[in-house]
Amino acid sequence: MQREDQQLHWNGYRKFRVARTVLEAEATTSLYLVPHDRKKLPAFRPGQFLTFRFQLPGDKSGEQKSVIRCYSLSDAPREDYFRVTVKRVPAPSGADCPQGCISNHINDNVKVGDILDVQAPRGDFALDPHGTSPVVLIGGGVGVTPVLSMLNAITECGSKREVWFFYGVRKGADQIMQQHLRDIADAHANVSLFVCYSDPSEVDTTDDGYQRRGHVSIDLIRDELKVTNFDFYICGPGGMMESLVPALQAWGVPKDRIHTEAFGPAAVRKPAAETTTVRGKQSKTKLTVKFSRSGKTVAWDPTADNLLNLAQSNGIAIDSGCRAGSCGTCLVAVKEGSTECCVDADCPDGSCLTCVSVPVGNITLDA
Repeated sequence: MQREDQQLHWNGYRKFRVARTVLEAEATTSLYLVPHDRKKLPAFRPGQFLTFRFQLPGDKSGEQKSVIRCYSLSDAPREDYFRVTVKRVPAPSGADCPQGCISNHINDNVKVGDILDVQAPRGDFALDPHGTSPVVLIGGGVGVTPVLSMLNAITECGSKREVWFFYGVRKGADQIMQQHLRDIADAHANVSLFVCYSDPSEVDTTDDGYQRRGHVSIDLIRDELKVTNFDFYICGPGGMMESLVPALQAWGVPKDRIHTEAFGPAAVRKPAAETTTVRGKQSKTKLTVKFSRSGKTVAWDPTADNLLNLAQSNGIAIDSGCRAGSCGTCLVAVKEGSTECCVDADCPDGSCLTCVSVPVGNITLDA
């Protein structure tokens, strides 16, 4: 079975046809994607994501540019389709395209029958649905999609493991899969569902919408769980990630039992005590970053936050996807000097993930 799954994975981009689109909430659309070659799909691990390449009109007439984005799979593994769920959001800081270009494009323009370029599922934020240890799944906003994939996979395989599902949105109109989540909680005694609305509208009621008013907080989690012997899977906006992760550790949850996924500005930064680079010192030292392929040498600007932003602001093209150190699209070889990763991400020796890395001294990048 493992050998068959390995054969089903593919290198590079594969053509997928949009078989169905579903409006899940305000400005949030699910795409159901089937392989154009009609071959079976690999059994991805719930929580993983897909990398897409879109061709959009460029600045000059008749030209196109490639834009890469990553979106979490939002359903349990299937043999015949993938599903991603995309909310209209602004473009990441430093992106070389208009505000919300891809999320707007998906919600406004992508239609049934369109062909999309897609890489095979990947990502380390993943859960074994056949495991037995109790789990807590926490999603904020559209960050609920990977933990929803986990929930669907656990319940569909008949697992009886204890599952707590916390989901935070602003109001009912923003919540996706309302009825689906209620049906799962009603049908599975091992699943406890807590939906939180931070700013419910006048039509939202606790009778058919949410269980708590406010944000998904450490106080709510402690009050419900009582104990810490769970594996926690968290994906959400920056505020949620930055508050919950250290709060869980302070409560006594071991670091290796807290699993996070973030795209763009939601990435959880390392605490200052875990980093060696002093950014204030960098700005005084006037570091330089040489981009050997582009033939440009520029001064490091700490306000750029990372090497990818620095490159793009200076007209140097580096492909990127998640902008959180997860997808590996922006990986670049470091020819001279060294860099530091600002989040917990793995880089091969001699390379850096430019979206989450800063220079340590003068450096030369193969870009």
